[in-house]
Amino acid sequence: MMEAKWLKALFSCCAAQGGDGWDTLIADFDDEAGPEALPQFLETAAAALSLPAYLPDLARLELAVHGVQATTAPALLEEGDDLQINPSLTLLPLNWKPICSLFWKRETTIVPEQGQEFVLLYKAPDGGTLRVRPATDNNLLALKVMAENLDRQAVADEAGVAVGAVDAAVEEACEQGLLLSPPSAIKRTAAHFPDDGPEGWQRYLRSDYFTLQWHVTQACDLHCKHCYDRSTISPLTLEQGQIILDQFRDFVLDQKVHGQITFTGGNPLLYAHFDELYRETARRNFTIAILGNPTSREVIESLQQIQPLSFYQVSLEGLPEHNDSIRGPGHFQRIMEFLEILQDLSIYSMVMLTLTRENMGQVLELAEILRGKVDLFTFNRLSQTGEGAGLAAAEKENYRAFLEEYLEAAKSNPAISLKDNLINILKAEQETSPFGGCTGFGCGAAFNFCSLLPNGDLHACRKFQSPIGNVLESSLLELYHSPAAERYRLGPEECRGCKIRPVCGGCQAVIQSSGLDITIDRDPYCFLDGVDKPVNS
Repeated sequence: MMEAKWLKALFSCCAAQGGDGWDTLIADFDDEAGPEALPQFLETAAAALSLPAYLPDLARLELAVHGVQATTAPALLEEGDDLQINPSLTLLPLNWKPICSLFWKRETTIVPEQGQEFVLLYKAPDGGTLRVRPATDNNLLALKVMAENLDRQAVADEAGVAVGAVDAAVEEACEQGLLLSPPSAIKRTAAHFPDDGPEGWQRYLRSDYFTLQWHVTQACDLHCKHCYDRSTISPLTLEQGQIILDQFRDFVLDQKVHGQITFTGGNPLLYAHFDELYRETARRNFTIAILGNPTSREVIESLQQIQPLSFYQVSLEGLPEHNDSIRGPGHFQRIMEFLEILQDLSIYSMVMLTLTRENMGQVLELAEILRGKVDLFTFNRLSQTGEGAGLAAAEKENYRAFLEEYLEAAKSNPAISLKDNLINILKAEQETSPFGGCTGFGCGAAFNFCSLLPNGDLHACRKFQSPIGNVLESSLLELYHSPAAERYRLGPEECRGCKIRPVCGGCQAVIQSSGLDITIDRDPYCFLDGVDKPVNS
């Protein structure tokens, strides 16, 4: 039963906006009729009593709020469940807007206007919080696709948009809780990870994104002394590239993750069909990044018009003289000028350094030069593979001290980022929270990351020989779940049971290039023995 005092509290904001029949309205409403009768009562009474014409819609919204509040919070789905509409969802059509703002804010300055608006009311799956807001066109599209079990490609064709636009609408609805999605299927095998470990590491067992690092061409305008592969591999045709993009879309939809394509090479911009491939990638709702060489402002602006880059990564190998001895005369200055272009265009910029014995002492000084000029600076250890075999790796006996200095410098230099998995040994020793390591999940080889070569060969990581298969002969989904891929995901036997394994695993590229067995031997730079011992060892 609805009491008159409740009515007056509910619509006090409306009364303050005008209307001299409020007391009459309160007196005339039959409490015995219940709240459900209020909207119809107001349809008749509002005009007669000079009250705001939007009152019936406000009452409908209030009733819907109470109805959703009485529902049970939706349960989280289990892996393998189908995508579904949030069972607590109510889609309420209204004839005035913005009723939501008026209802929640009780602002007397808001004057609704006539116009159809759909309001979403539901309980969030992450705790049951009530959410009430106007529906966007994307929300309505996603709900229609799900409610009518429509084929996304057919919907996209009918609407004259890319299928990625439909995928994006569904993905957004999942993030907002309108749709319930099962958890990502990209997860670590529990049998190979400890039950205990540093606080907070459990979140590194499942990834909600997957990165395909696509080496679209071997062509390069540089000839770096540590290049992993200078072999000639014929690039894929544009048609083959589109087939791979469709494969990747099937993969991320099946695994319930978001997909990122990171174009690299060689220099990816030298691929003959790069603009077309970039456009086709954007049409499939993938995040796009580039690992490449500096280019012109015009080239970057043209790509931004298609789809803004997630980031653009370039490389420096130390201070100017040393860097140019590795990458060619004038390279350092070209990078610095290119970073200004990225900064001016508000593109997230990254600088990667390949750590060797010769440049180890230049890292922190370079980081200071890059302060304020780049968003992220970090390093990978040299993999003595290909032409990189001619360079000297960092000295193992000095590596711990180097990481300690690097970790300390990161506290005061916002450009310095953590990437090397072994830093988590120091964080465990300091009893501080771990970070995600190389790919955000320790060694992500064949886990949330794979490398694709120009001929379609899939590798767990580009920095070492880690073949899984060819995507033109088997689907990406089949290759990901193959025994070959699982072998790289498991990592070395000596790492299994280690309490920081979920955020570490060392570097398999360094293991292999050191002449060790990636299935057995842990990273030769690992210094965990002096800190703690692996669990279950």
